[in-house]
Amino acid sequence: MHEADVAIIGAGAAGLSLAHRLSRPAPGTRRLSVVLLDAPPGPLRPPRRTWCFWETGRGPYDAAVTRSWQRLRAHRPTGEPIEHVISPLRYKMIHSDDFEALIAHDLARGGQVRRVEATVESVEGLPRGARIDARTADGRPDSLHARWVFDSRPLGSLPAARTTLLQHFHGWFVRTGRPVFDQARVEFMDLRTPQPAHGLSFGYVLPTGPDQALVEYTEFSRSVLSPGAYDKALTDYTGAVLGLKDFEVTGTETGVIPMTDARFARRTGDSVFRIGAAGGATRPSTGYTFAGVQRQTAAVAVALRHGRRPVPPLPHSARARAMDAVLLHALDSGLVDGADFFSRLFTTIPMTRLLRFLDGGTQLHEELAIGLRTPVLPMLRAAAHMPRLPRRPFPGP
Repeated sequence: MHEADVAIIGAGAAGLSLAHRLSRPAPGTRRLSVVLLDAPPGPLRPPRRTWCFWETGRGPYDAAVTRSWQRLRAHRPTGEPIEHVISPLRYKMIHSDDFEALIAHDLARGGQVRRVEATVESVEGLPRGARIDARTADGRPDSLHARWVFDSRPLGSLPAARTTLLQHFHGWFVRTGRPVFDQARVEFMDLRTPQPAHGLSFGYVLPTGPDQALVEYTEFSRSVLSPGAYDKALTDYTGAVLGLKDFEVTGTETGVIPMTDARFARRTGDSVFRIGAAGGATRPSTGYTFAGVQRQTAAVAVALRHGRRPVPPLPHSARARAMDAVLLHALDSGLVDGADFFSRLFTTIPMTRLLRFLDGGTQLHEELAIGLRTPVLPMLRAAAHMPRLPRRPFPGP
């Protein structure tokens, strides 16, 4: 049986981020032996994806950033554009392949993290640590004893919640052959799409060059669409709304992100913890996860280096989660019109303040001011309903 101080299961954003932080010990702190368990190529390995987040100035992963922007634009359902400059923030886009290559290079250079390709079959708690039983890519059984285990694999089912919506999307990487995109500006939320009866839909355009972009159709609703429905929505959006013609689709991206007020168990044993989306790192009201993962894994790494119990924190405050729960219920119940709700926010509140709010960087008085720009009476009705709503298992997408 192999031994390690720390075992990390899964090499998605959360697993790689924690491994990267532990590979660079700060002076005067403990050096830890770390094993990163990555599933062999196949259905258990995270699919390729794109992550977006915002931060001020340069960041630790800039070498992997595909593109960044300081101008974000929304469109009201009636077509009026609302544009914001978010300086000193930058909105950044990273492809998961580039992120993984950057982390793999640093891990190999540091030599402190051992990467093992194996499928984890069980995790068993022990008096001081846990035993992981796994199977290597060639079918051989293997086992590992670790003092601390951090599991970043997706949950098999979501915890019970009062409200769960799905943020589901499908995107095309397009090449037009001629300059049609303003590569200095993101179409952040284009509400000129047909709106569902409950929830929200919008277009999203990330230009990576004058003739290239990722164009996505996104919905917040209870269930996903058929593959053909996404393609039809994208055909309508690129043609009727964006006016794109004669373009080539060079790749696709599909995803489903739960937006839920469920309570995520970040600890499943004395020495076993969940991190990432499975550990509550996703912001319930938006589906953004990457920045929450960074805050969560940074706190875990600090605790480990200083010999403290490394319980992963929830990266979003209790107040933020309570506000998100009210918004999710208001959208799901139809108490507010999603397109009108977000149009009001983009029209009346500076985008930099909204982004700081979504990252938990606003004070109570700022949050109250944001709340007053929403449909106040419907939101108060949604808040009044919350204590009476039962938590139920999510039936699945």
